[in-house]
Amino acid sequence: MSEVKRIVIVGGVAGGASAAARARRLSEDAIIIMFERGEHISFANCGLPYHIGGTIGDRKQLLVQTPESFYKRFRIDVRTHTEVVSINREKKEVSARNLTSGEEYVESYDCMILSPGAEPVRPPIPGLNSGFVFTLRSMEDMDAINNHIDINIPSDAVVVGGGYIGLEMVEALHNRGIEVTLVELASQVMVAADPEMTAPIKQELEHNGVVLHLNTSLTGVTEEDERAIAHLSTGETLRCDLIILAVGVKPETVLALEAGLDIGDRGGIKVDEHLRTSDPDIFAVGDAVEVTDLIGNFKTLIPLAGPASRQGRTTADIIFGRESEYKKTQGTAICKVFKTAIAMTGMNEKNLRKYGIDYEKVYIHPADHAGYYPGATPISLKLLFDPDDGKILGAQAAGRKGIDKRIDVLATAIRAGMTVYDLEHLELTYAPPFGSAKDPVNYAGFVAANVLKGDARICHIEDVNNPGDDRFLLDVRTIAEVKSGAIPGSYNIPVDELRERLEEVPRDKEILVYCLVGLRGYLACRILTQHGFKCSNFTGGYKTYSAFKEVMPEMFQDDSCGC
Repeated sequence: MSEVKRIVIVGGVAGGASAAARARRLSEDAIIIMFERGEHISFANCGLPYHIGGTIGDRKQLLVQTPESFYKRFRIDVRTHTEVVSINREKKEVSARNLTSGEEYVESYDCMILSPGAEPVRPPIPGLNSGFVFTLRSMEDMDAINNHIDINIPSDAVVVGGGYIGLEMVEALHNRGIEVTLVELASQVMVAADPEMTAPIKQELEHNGVVLHLNTSLTGVTEEDERAIAHLSTGETLRCDLIILAVGVKPETVLALEAGLDIGDRGGIKVDEHLRTSDPDIFAVGDAVEVTDLIGNFKTLIPLAGPASRQGRTTADIIFGRESEYKKTQGTAICKVFKTAIAMTGMNEKNLRKYGIDYEKVYIHPADHAGYYPGATPISLKLLFDPDDGKILGAQAAGRKGIDKRIDVLATAIRAGMTVYDLEHLELTYAPPFGSAKDPVNYAGFVAANVLKGDARICHIEDVNNPGDDRFLLDVRTIAEVKSGAIPGSYNIPVDELRERLEEVPRDKEILVYCLVGLRGYLACRILTQHGFKCSNFTGGYKTYSAFKEVMPEMFQDDSCGC
């Protein structure tokens, strides 16, 4: 690329604003023009629900940069309320329209960065043009929702969609004193996670009085007596004063399509590892582009602020001749739902199956810090790894505290190409208020490495739920624990009594052992294996069984205990 003197950026927020600021840091001479059709060029998109809910009191706190501050610090020519309506690639010009005055004019560029973002999905459902229906993507959307709440003082709201925005809006509306019903097409909330890992979120929602309609879609909206009526696929109707539509986002690609740029199979703008589109002088970043999955190496859409910011920085580096490339995306994310959080990184089990990638998995349920220090709370963590070399493929965790810390460590491990054996040796901070001498990350490594080393065979939910005649289901918890619930058909011998009661265990069957979380099951398997039994430990124990039962009750036929 010849010397760049004139950069046109279409769209701000994370990707565009990051690119503009980085470009200025690299060149004081370049002319940098940013077009933004809205009022705000750089705002905390992820903070919008928290202002609606009152956690972030001052609206101005969401404004990362204003056009004035951006010009003062970076000398960026920011043109808000201005939409780029067409691109002339041959002449290297854009046509822009001032949305306030209607004036249209042309600007030239040496290179362009497209950062149009994504727009909320609005399915072809009758009645979505109702004044009771809102989406949340911009500051203007946030203001509209706040104004509706302030003026109409709604008592009931329906949130459609149980992803990040939907769950955050459920909490925000609840904090405003509004009764909330959540409608989700899937059989679980937070479909980015595997079903069983969402059990703590489902329980937290129900604990806070949120009514869940899973496996249900919105089929229409009508109005009656100055209220909205949400019509559901089940035939039910919900009378409410506010409907938040949060069923996902789709890349804004109209400008790119009309300019003849290549669009990928997932509907996003095609870019290479340098974030170049099919036109070498046009780059694209953010929610509108297709990225490559770090683990599966397939194209995907990851509408997250972190990747968008890094893409903007990378693009500016490349424009000014620096050796740089965007090193794929692993989808690390976290969501707070009242007092519980769920986080993930890498591939989930659903996608590993979809793309035919061989994997093994373990579950652990440790405390977030030393159990003897007050306030310890449980973490549920799922680790997915390659069954041959132990390479980490993905991780998910849910709980009240310490979730971000563990997933961040595992995200770093995935980025570094580490294995479960490496997790065993990580040296992580420890003091009783913050962790344990064996951190949950180490613990997950120990459990997974034991499996790969052959120290303990494991089994999964499908095994203990339908063990068959050639298997014997053994519960090694205490009698008191068994009374509170057990897997149907299991036989109870507490682990501390196992050596003295080996004659009760059949030698002609595979023994499937479980305890509460997996530790005593592992110890029992070590005892049994060394006494000549064929044994497998149910990873995650009864707690994992209960999580599956919470979110996938159709898997379970009989709740009786055969102990």
